[in-house]
Amino acid sequence: MKRLAVLGAGSWGTALAIALAPRFDEIRLWARDAAKAIAIAEARENATYLKGFALPGQVTVSHDLEESLAGAELVLSVVPSCYLRGVMRQAAPFIVPEAPVVSATKGIEEGTLRRMSELIAETLAGPRRVAVLSGPTFAREIAAGEPAAIVIAADDLAVAEKIQHALSTPALRFYTSLDVVGVETGAALKNVIALGAGICSGLGLGSNSVAALVTRGLAEITRLAIVLGGKERTLSGLAGLGDLVLTSTGHLSRNRAVGIKLGQGLRLSEILAQTTMIAEGISTCRAAYELAARHNVELPIAEKMYEVLYQDKDPRLAIRELMERRLTSE
Repeated sequence: MKRLAVLGAGSWGTALAIALAPRFDEIRLWARDAAKAIAIAEARENATYLKGFALPGQVTVSHDLEESLAGAELVLSVVPSCYLRGVMRQAAPFIVPEAPVVSATKGIEEGTLRRMSELIAETLAGPRRVAVLSGPTFAREIAAGEPAAIVIAADDLAVAEKIQHALSTPALRFYTSLDVVGVETGAALKNVIALGAGICSGLGLGSNSVAALVTRGLAEITRLAIVLGGKERTLSGLAGLGDLVLTSTGHLSRNRAVGIKLGQGLRLSEILAQTTMIAEGISTCRAAYELAARHNVELPIAEKMYEVLYQDKDPRLAIRELMERRLTSE
């Protein structure tokens, strides 16, 4: 493959464009905001979301979807979940029919409760090769060329392997999976658990509390994934445990950062007013709450995070209520 299109010029989309530049003759990075596209193109740097990393010569930046997608042999979608449906509707006429479309968005659409690959397949009517990219990754570390391992999941192994070989670099090791449901569920729900881990830190609680929350969080994610059709084994791998641990403990985690501020007493509206970054765990928390009700699955941590975010429950009370739940076996 010679030409890659990356839809979404946030920190993750920009980092992928930088890291994958050695694998393509041309990478077209599409930005939803025209002014930001111009600023990035002129500065050769995404100063808003990934300051300090220069764009390689192969990377061009544009606000024009048709221009960005023209002739692209592979499309990476890194659009936030709240904007993805609209962007895909606009992009559909310009995507080459044979080009695989890879979702690198970790979230669930509010209202429909669709996973990102479901949304893309639904929006791009007709036979499309849709895959999912996920794993324990921070954008700044990927842009810096630090080693990382990532999962490519698709319903068709041949499609997953094609993408695996197209994207692998000396710093990025890709593993294939046929469990799209498990990979996407792990990718989305880990952000909700990371909010809880951040709350523990914001409350001044120690490592014991965080470890307990993360471990029980993995049990919740696994329960939901299995009900939705995913495989338990997937959640013990990179897209489950690996991503969960990173997002719940790493200092670069947006969702953990939101949780810390909640634990320190800030309201969600105050936190959102202070940042331009999107923490997918906020909207995913509502979706997880609704999925739990729809499928009658017990997700106590996600439920308490929902109450903290949307019902102004005191985070300390939420933690106490988790500890005082009915005693049971592991």
